[in-house]
Amino acid sequence: MSFVEYSELIKEGDVAIIYLGHESMMPVRVQKGAQTQTRYGVIRHSTDLVGQRFGSKVTCSKGGWVYVLHPTPELWTLNLPHRTQILYTTDIANITMMLELKPGSFVCESGTGSGSLSHAILRTIAPTGHLHTVEFHQQRAEKAGEEFRDHGVGHLVTVRNQDVCKEGFGVTGVADAVFLDIPSPWEAVCHARAAMKKQGGRVCSFSPCIEQVQRTCEALGEEGFEDISTLEVLLKVHDVRTVSLPLPDFGTDAPPKILSDPTGEGPPPAAPSNASVFCKTTTAPREMPGHTGYLTFATKPRG
Repeated sequence: MSFVEYSELIKEGDVAIIYLGHESMMPVRVQKGAQTQTRYGVIRHSTDLVGQRFGSKVTCSKGGWVYVLHPTPELWTLNLPHRTQILYTTDIANITMMLELKPGSFVCESGTGSGSLSHAILRTIAPTGHLHTVEFHQQRAEKAGEEFRDHGVGHLVTVRNQDVCKEGFGVTGVADAVFLDIPSPWEAVCHARAAMKKQGGRVCSFSPCIEQVQRTCEALGEEGFEDISTLEVLLKVHDVRTVSLPLPDFGTDAPPKILSDPTGEGPPPAAPSNASVFCKTTTAPREMPGHTGYLTFATKPRG
């Protein structure tokens, strides 16, 4: 099992996502003899999981059922153990696009945190790219490295436990892109530039406060970065509903609408005077979800 390569069958040691519903999922490590308790009953790993196909519908001991899904970065973001605040797919999608990541890209990241963005980067740059990720907190760095190995992507990533603002990323002139998610990103801009290739590349900084953005933009300009821009990603979910719309009254000159009698037991009924049609529409929420943060992008020119 690997987060960057799909496997057909579930094996012992794999990570699987138990899907009970859109708002209810859980990750489990498959082990022979182990059991997982759900509200629908017990899942027995030896008989219900090992050897089954990912995506299978599994019946629990109480008669209810769940789906067993192959892990993806998106599913892991929704199920990972939170060691820090994390980035979600709305921001992650924009980051991977705006940093122009692709298979074979070399990326530097700080900080690693809970590894939400890291897994998405690894899936994007596989199979020949590499991620150099730096985490200031020792226990978080060790746990992230353990998860990467367990998820079959350890060969694609190097985890370092150090202060990126003082020690940099541990590499020079190799990165196509750099991502910063730290309290004072302006202190690491010089190290980001040093880590990037001479041919140039892209950098992104995530900050929750506009004051942090201002200082980071100033530092980017001082270090010679160009095309500096900041965006905020807000998610608006529309509710789909069915509405009834009245048909217009065309007056007495319009030919009458004759409805057929499906029973054949009498004359056809008169056409309704107030006909209507049903259609689907959407309504936007009156309140938007809260602000998460600003994404600041810039380009290092060639040379």
